[in-house]
Amino acid sequence: MNNSIYHFFSHLVVQKTDLASIRHLDKFRFDASMLSCKSKGKSPDLAIRLNAHGNIFSGGELVELKDSASFSVSSFNSTIPTGSKPIADLIMGKNNIIRDQMKKIGDDIESLPIRDVFYLVRGRKKKAIKICLVHGKFFETVPGEMLISDSFRQAFEERMKEAGEEFSQEFKEKITKLFSHQDTFSKVRTVTKASVRLRFRIMTEVLAEGNILNSTKYPQIKDNTLNFLIPCHSTEEENLHRKRMKQAFSEFGVGSLLKNFDIFTLKHLLNGPFLVFQTAIK
Repeated sequence: MNNSIYHFFSHLVVQKTDLASIRHLDKFRFDASMLSCKSKGKSPDLAIRLNAHGNIFSGGELVELKDSASFSVSSFNSTIPTGSKPIADLIMGKNNIIRDQMKKIGDDIESLPIRDVFYLVRGRKKKAIKICLVHGKFFETVPGEMLISDSFRQAFEERMKEAGEEFSQEFKEKITKLFSHQDTFSKVRTVTKASVRLRFRIMTEVLAEGNILNSTKYPQIKDNTLNFLIPCHSTEEENLHRKRMKQAFSEFGVGSLLKNFDIFTLKHLLNGPFLVFQTAIK
C-alpha cells in the first residue's frame, strides 16, 4: 500500500470516534506503518513515509498536532505555520532524531527536498467537536519572512515615535530586512559579563480569518465533523485530489465510506479556495 496524507486521512476516518474521544491528541494511536518518524516536543510531530518516484502519491508530508479546549486554534510556539518546509532544515546536526528515524525506516530523505505541511487541528466547545486535517496554506497567507519583518517594522516605528526620532524610509527597510529570518531570534545570545544567556522566541496566534474552527467565519465546518482541507485553484486540481482520495480509501479497504462525505469548496477569507472532504463523527 502507498503512503500519503490521503491514506493518513483514511486512517483517521476509520478511527474517528477514538480520535474525537481521546483526551490528548498526541496519545492517539496513529498508524505507525505509514509514518517515517514521530516526535514529541519537536517539529514535526509526525512525518509520512515516502513512496517510489513517479507515484501518484509522493508521500513525505509533515503533520503538526494542534489540540484545543475551545474553538480557537492553539498558539504555535516557536514556529510560524507554513504550507511547506525544506526537509534539510529538519535533519541538521550530528544527533538528529528525525533524520535517524527516517533513515531507519528506509526513506531516501533528500529525494523530496520540499515537504507539504499539514496541521491536525482539534477543538471542543461544550459537547461539540471539530477536527480538521488542514494544509498549512490555510494559516500561511503571507510568507513567514514578511510576517517577521513587518512585525519588527511596526515595533521599530513605535519606539522611534515614542522617542521622537525619525529615520529615512531606506533605513527602515534595511533594518527590517535584516530581521526577517526566524533564526535571528532563535539563536542563544551570550553577552560579556552576563551570568545568563538570552534567546527570543516567536509565538504565532491565529486570527479569526485564519481560524478554521470559527463557526462565524467558516460555518461550512460543522460541529461534530472530521474534515480534510487542501488548496484547490482549478478543476484539474480538484479532479486530482478526488482521484487520490478515492484511490487512498480503496487501498485502505474503506472505499465505500467516501459515499458518506460532503465534498465542497470553501473560500478562505484571505487565501483562495480549499477543497473540503467532510464526514460526520457521530
